[in-house]
Amino acid sequence: MNAQPTLICIPDISGFTEFMSDTEFELSAKVISTLLNKVIYANEIGLKLSEIEGDAVLFFKQGELPAFSKLVDQCKYFYTQFYKELDSVYKRNENHAESGNIRKMLGLKIILHYGVSVGSVAIGKNIKLMGEDVITAHRLLKNKIRIDEYLLISDSLLSEYSDQDIASCFDWAPLREKDTSYEHIGDVSYSYISLEPLLD
Repeated sequence: MNAQPTLICIPDISGFTEFMSDTEFELSAKVISTLLNKVIYANEIGLKLSEIEGDAVLFFKQGELPAFSKLVDQCKYFYTQFYKELDSVYKRNENHAESGNIRKMLGLKIILHYGVSVGSVAIGKNIKLMGEDVITAHRLLKNKIRIDEYLLISDSLLSEYSDQDIASCFDWAPLREKDTSYEHIGDVSYSYISLEPLLD
């Protein structure tokens, strides 16, 4: 197993469980697969795909980190492309009795985390990531943030960039600091910013 510093990026569809529970399977499965595909093909900075996890895509990049501005722009692009596809898939299915659930329930949040020692193993055609930082990235999906659509960036990733680089990238909403305590991991500090203003 080759362990090395790794950027982890997880775009995650919010409202997934409610949508799958309250929407006919044929429609819900079609909508979710279409949206996940849109996110995958919106990757423009060479992130590698590890796996698709029901309502989320696990991307990673080992080696040199991209410029912070490019990383933030990529996350913004994931979000805006997701919403373009959300609108498109709604219009294609608007005659369905449950089409309103598409716009009412679904959204996107994105987790960015950096681990100094993440292992990777080949399983079939896929690369499986392993290690505590992979667990941490997934745990960050469960947090104390009170909004549904946001970009969350762990302090371990932010510490790799200068304050000037970080400050110059967020002009659409305030970047807020927070921390959450997780069993077996402890306190994890992060910053987050709402993505919703990007739709304006």
